[in-house]
Parts: sequence; structure tokens; C-alpha cells
Amino acid sequence: MEKRNFTAALLMAFVVIAIILCLFAFPHAGLQAALRGVSIWWDVLFPALFPFFVISEILLGFGIVHFFGTLLDPIMRPVFRIPGIGGFVVAMGFAAGYPVAAKLTSQLWTQKLVNREEGERLVAFTTSSDPIFLIGAVSIGFFHDASLAIILAVAHYGGSLLIGLIMRFHGRKSPSTEQKSAGKGSMWKRAFDSMHTARLSDGRSIGELLSQSILHSFNLIFVVGGLVVFFSVVLTVLTEASVMNAMYLLIDSILRFTGLPLELSQAVMNGLFEVTIGAKAAGNAPAALALSSKVAIGAFILSWGGMSVHAQIVSLLSHTNLRYMPFLIARMIHALLSAAIVLVIWEPMQVFRGSKAVFLPQYDPSSPVLSYLRLLLPVSGTAILAAFTVIAGLFAAYSLLRLVYEKAGGTR
Repeated sequence: MEKRNFTAALLMAFVVIAIILCLFAFPHAGLQAALRGVSIWWDVLFPALFPFFVISEILLGFGIVHFFGTLLDPIMRPVFRIPGIGGFVVAMGFAAGYPVAAKLTSQLWTQKLVNREEGERLVAFTTSSDPIFLIGAVSIGFFHDASLAIILAVAHYGGSLLIGLIMRFHGRKSPSTEQKSAGKGSMWKRAFDSMHTARLSDGRSIGELLSQSILHSFNLIFVVGGLVVFFSVVLTVLTEASVMNAMYLLIDSILRFTGLPLELSQAVMNGLFEVTIGAKAAGNAPAALALSSKVAIGAFILSWGGMSVHAQIVSLLSHTNLRYMPFLIARMIHALLSAAIVLVIWEPMQVFRGSKAVFLPQYDPSSPVLSYLRLLLPVSGTAILAAFTVIAGLFAAYSLLRLVYEKAGGTR
């Protein structure tokens, strides 16, 4: 074991020294990459993630997460083998994007509301892109086609749910975390009792809870930004030094095997390190390439998340006993599934309007109604609306699946 640790430390030291030498050799490229990383963090990640970090901390302090946990337990356990409290993580993870789900899961583990295997299942399928980034940045900003949002969403979120079902078999012999008793009565009464008990157990005043939530969220958002800048610089300087040539050959071989254009290797390489840079490269690929291939690579990159997101997840889970390997395997399977889903449903989902194939009804961006709605629903408001939409969908599914669960005799 000591020899293995020494070898790993020696290899890491070699990699760090190589990166430093590349930075000295290509200072201008490194600086430009750092500026791009800071721009991505400030313009996209900070306004999108910071409000959700604060909100999630407050919701945990008020016990609202425990409220949803009691209500969703009859759904989450039989379907995903996760305590009902994981339903809230699913909603927040899909609505807010990576790495919010990992942050919530680490907090649930700290409060002993999930065990190691349940936490690994939860992080594996709730780490996803948020709808605002998928629609606004990828579909409209990078691919310049809003109609692609629906096919990307089906592939990305559909793949996430499939991963959730696959991860159900992860750690099948491990015991489940038992739902703490929240008194007697109807499920709604028990949910409110659970919320009240959690609030009393937290004990912080509203002012203290708010200030600590903001402070913790600031620390986390700076960690996220630092990782984005770091991987942006590393990718650029290693590419300038031709260190990544071997990786390009491997990616070319894989693309050739799958029948996808070799011109997309640059997008795949960028996406392996940073999701925003990779998705942008996929959207800016030569126009002569098949759009289905570019969107499939875009879906692959979104679901993989990039090493920047992986580093964020590792950082958030560092104080827990949750392992990285199940997450890594789930990300790779999710990426392959999403790309495959795009290619499979591409033709059936097309609607031809004249000579152009679209996936959504076309609209006029200059419409005064849409302009008014954009004023009422800025990005943060749209993201919050998306979160409540997901939660409402879970409640609708709960009403249906609860009947099936009770008829099955309550077995898990």
C-alpha cells in the first residue's frame, strides 16, 4: 500500500512539474486561457449557481428538505433505492445543475440521512446540466438553434434517469437508511412534523442561518471558479506543448469506430476537461458536418461534465466516505447513453418546416409578449421556476406511483 501511494505521489509531482514548465514555455496562451476561465465563471457560473447554493443551505436549515423526504420516500426507495429525501436532491440537481446535487448529498451524508452507497447512487444520476445552460448557452448560444433544446433535454435528462435505474443495483447488499419516524397520522402531517423536528434540531436563528449560508456559498463558488480556471489553463498549455497529441489519436480512433466525423475530436478533447469550452467547440464545428453528429457530441460533453466538474464533485465529497470511482463510471455511461439517444431519436423527432428540420415550434424572438416575459423572468427567476416545475412533476408522479406501491404491499 505504501509503495502504491509513493508511486501515485511521484506521478502527481511529475504532472505538476510538467504543467509548470508548460506555463513558463507558453505564458501568453496560459494567461488568455485563465481570462477565458474567469469570464466563464463570472458570466455564467456565479449568477447561475450562487443563488442555488444559498437557497439549498437555507432549505436544509428550515427542514424543508426533510418535509419532501417524508413525502417522496414511497417513490424514491422502490424505484432508485434512495431515501425519499433524495427526491429533493433530484429536483435541485436537475434545476440548478452541477455541482449542486453533490453539495446537497454531502450535507445529507453529514446529517446521516444517507449512507455511502445511497449517496453514491444519488450523486451519480443527479449531477447534470441545468436547463438554463442547456437551452440558453448550448442550444441558442453555441448551436444557434433553440429547437435543439428539446432533443438535448430528452437525451441528457432521460440518460440521467436511466443511470438512476442502473445505479439501483450499485451496492445491492448494503442496508438502506431507515426513514426516521415522524409521528403518526397522515403522510402530510408526518411530513410537517419531520420538518418541524429538523428545524428545532438545527437551532440557528434566521439571521445566523442566512449569514452562514452566504459565507459557505461564497467559499464554494470560489472553489468552483478556481477549478474552471485551472483546467482551462492546463488544457491550453498542454495543447500548445503538443502533449495532448496521443489523446487526439485515441479520440480519432474512437470517432472512426463509431462513424462520427474526425473533425469533432477537438470538441471531445475540450469537453473532457471543461464542459463549456467543449460544448462551444461542438457548436462551432464546421457547418459541413452533420448536425446530428455535432449535437450527439454536445450531449456527450454535457453528460460527461468535464474534469472541472469532476474536480468540483471530488472537492465537495472530500469530507465524506463517498467514492469517486462509481461517479466516474456513471458519468462515462451517461455520456455514451446521451450521445446514443440523440442519434436514435434524431429522425423520429424531426419536424420539417420548409427545407429546415426543427424540434420545437418556431417563434419570433422580437415578439412583445416574449420580451415582456423575459423582463418578468430573468435567468435566476427562470431557474427557480424550473425547480418548482420539477418538484410539481415529482408530486404528480407520487400520486400515481403511491397507489402502485401500496397495492404491492409496501415492499421495497
